[in-house]
Amino acid sequence: MKIISANLNLMIKACEKASKVILRDFNEVENLQVSKKGPRDFVTKTDKNVEKILIDELSKNRKNYSFITEETGKINNSNKEIFWIIDPIDGTNNFIHSIPHFAISIALKIKDEIVIGLVFDPLRNDIFYAEKDNGSFFNNHRIRVSKKNNLDDCLFATNHDLARNTSLNIRHTGCAALDLSYVGAGKFDGYFHDEINLWDIAAGVLIIREAGGIVDRFDESGNKKINLRASNGIIHEKMLSNIVKF
Repeated sequence: MKIISANLNLMIKACEKASKVILRDFNEVENLQVSKKGPRDFVTKTDKNVEKILIDELSKNRKNYSFITEETGKINNSNKEIFWIIDPIDGTNNFIHSIPHFAISIALKIKDEIVIGLVFDPLRNDIFYAEKDNGSFFNNHRIRVSKKNNLDDCLFATNHDLARNTSLNIRHTGCAALDLSYVGAGKFDGYFHDEINLWDIAAGVLIIREAGGIVDRFDESGNKKINLRASNGIIHEKMLSNIVKF
């Protein structure tokens, strides 16, 4: 079995505990308390419960680490150079409609650099993870990005409505964390999105980079929305040329 750090082990244990709430509520979404947070952005009672569990579990052994979370925002503790970045349910719209495609996403950022990324699919019990300079893994098996170099053979993911303006073969799955993980695992060949939040992509970005792919540089401080471009690297420039009007 792959030897992992104490911080990554803590992240996995926190996800396993939080996933019990997700699994319990998934088939009862009609009974959930759902409130609109925006035209196409929802928050559920489950989101808040899962986030609380993750914060509580991660804080037990790392009381001084700070947080950047989707629901709560920034939580400054004594160590303001180390942040847990949490999206309790990436793909909330899928979740509340009983579509089985969503994930927990946690990253660890030290001095504005993402050093650990974890994406946990609770329904499939699948774990994608990466640690800086130690590679990317899916259920403890090493993963690599694809080697495709012909755009016609490639499959891309995005959550952006304007993607219809490109000729690329595209899927809209509604879960950025899993989309990025799938790029790292060679299932997708690229991912692009404008105006996305750090907590949606922080873990997946490291998974792609450690799997040999390319992610364009962006502000990892979490202070602004992100325009993200990621790929297997081989087709990166071709992808960028194809979405120049995006």
